[in-house]
Amino acid sequence: MSDQILISQENAVTRITLNRPKQMNSITPEMHAALDQAFDAFAADEDQLIAVITGMGDKAFCAGSDLKSGLGVDYPEGGYAGIGKRFDLNKPVIAMVNGIALGGGFELALACDLIIASSTASFGLPEPLVGAVALGGGLHRLPRQIGLKPAMEIILTSRRVSAKRGKKLGFVNAVAAPEHLKTLTKAYCDMILKGAPGAIEASKAVVNRSLGEPDLETAMSNQDDYPEYVNWKNSEDAMEGINAFIEKRPPVWKGR
Repeated sequence: MSDQILISQENAVTRITLNRPKQMNSITPEMHAALDQAFDAFAADEDQLIAVITGMGDKAFCAGSDLKSGLGVDYPEGGYAGIGKRFDLNKPVIAMVNGIALGGGFELALACDLIIASSTASFGLPEPLVGAVALGGGLHRLPRQIGLKPAMEIILTSRRVSAKRGKKLGFVNAVAAPEHLKTLTKAYCDMILKGAPGAIEASKAVVNRSLGEPDLETAMSNQDDYPEYVNWKNSEDAMEGINAFIEKRPPVWKGR
């Protein structure tokens, strides 16, 4: 594994840290491959239930692609930063944004399920300023997450957006002072971990699959056939939740 990213585990949470602080954690081709491998390992590990991705230092989450590597880099199977096209990952992924998230860095954050940001963080897609186009998913995800007109403003003007503004627009979930960012992110992880792992994964999968349906009626009609829903419905944890409620005790999730 490349030393350009760091991986650690604490209980059921995997932390992936971009480790090029002097280069604002910009992503090299080597890092794309390493991140793809890291997300492969996280997806395959039944004991790891949440991934948190962040950047080393306090200035940058990720400044996007390392332009010294050139444009037209071939991304790995998982897409930009190993996650841009990882549509089958149903475990939650949180972006802990500790500084600037620009270009591919913003696209990386948008590919995560939650964005917890430092009050000093800022976001933007400035690719046109260097004659480039944001092709790591940002042009698709941002309009879907905040609506067309606000997204077009960010995309066409290349302006940076503060964490506070990002929360108002809806792509940032929560903002914390820099010294409280890790604590707030851990609080979100703890809240998620209270739920049954299969129920959490099924919930994420149903949301993502339903967004591809033509309308609400179709989505609700088809959800019973979604494989993740079927797996949850037939799981031991689904019954454990009911039994724990009846018996007035905390549930003991087995993840199956």
